[in-house]
Amino acid sequence: MSESAKPSYAYGSTIRPGRIVAWTILFLGGIVMMTPLLFMFSTSLKTAGHVYDLRLIPEQPTLANYVKVLSDGRFVRWFLNSTLIATIVTLSCLFFDSLVAYTLAKFDFPGRRLVFLAILSTLMIPTEMLVIPWYLMASKLGWIDTYWGIMFPGLVTAFGVFLMRQFFETVPNDFLEAARVDGLNEFAIWWKVALPLVTPALSALAIFTFLGNWTAFFWPLIVTTDPSLYTLPVGLSSFAVEQSIQWELIMTGAALATIPTLAIFLFFQRYIVRGVMLAGVKG
Repeated sequence: MSESAKPSYAYGSTIRPGRIVAWTILFLGGIVMMTPLLFMFSTSLKTAGHVYDLRLIPEQPTLANYVKVLSDGRFVRWFLNSTLIATIVTLSCLFFDSLVAYTLAKFDFPGRRLVFLAILSTLMIPTEMLVIPWYLMASKLGWIDTYWGIMFPGLVTAFGVFLMRQFFETVPNDFLEAARVDGLNEFAIWWKVALPLVTPALSALAIFTFLGNWTAFFWPLIVTTDPSLYTLPVGLSSFAVEQSIQWELIMTGAALATIPTLAIFLFFQRYIVRGVMLAGVKG
């Protein structure tokens, strides 16, 4: 057979059996993970008499549960509380974490590495061990049952400092020197030159911080006793106790709390994936 008559095979033109197995496992895993979520939304559309009907598509879907839950002023208040707290904490982390990280990455001063190691060491302390000093501090300063009491533990995070420092170290020093020659002060250099160059890291940190505070339960439960200050997870917990046998209402509240997180993930999915990948590479 001549060279021209020999069949040619493009690299990657055949699907390897290993890939088929991996795709199958991922597909089945996705179904397993999505099933509880789908049943939650399905149950929220059912009447009380059909809650124990295990069909995924309700026989008589209704939005009455959503109307009933949203007509309860407490749920709207809890939703606004979570939105306010998550937004303020996220903005604070973006500002202070990136400012501290820029200082540690671009300024050479005695003890810089020691300070960075001290910040990193706090990541090894379980949150449960920090709750007691947090509570004592909040109690002495009168922050119990206040928004500030809920927010102050997360206004600056070691993870954010670590993530942003790794990215600031990749910013060329020539850009910063050129800005200094142009007469910019250090704050302006950080704000106008360095920050725009680490936008992917800022996006990832913002998403992780917002979602983490949106779903936070343990600390808000401890530091608040006033129902009007409950965040959405804490409020839903008390709501579930009140409606212990009305599963359709409990699932409706859970569905409403889940919708914002799903929307954030769908709209910012590429930033989340990029942030996870870059955090792993830079770390």
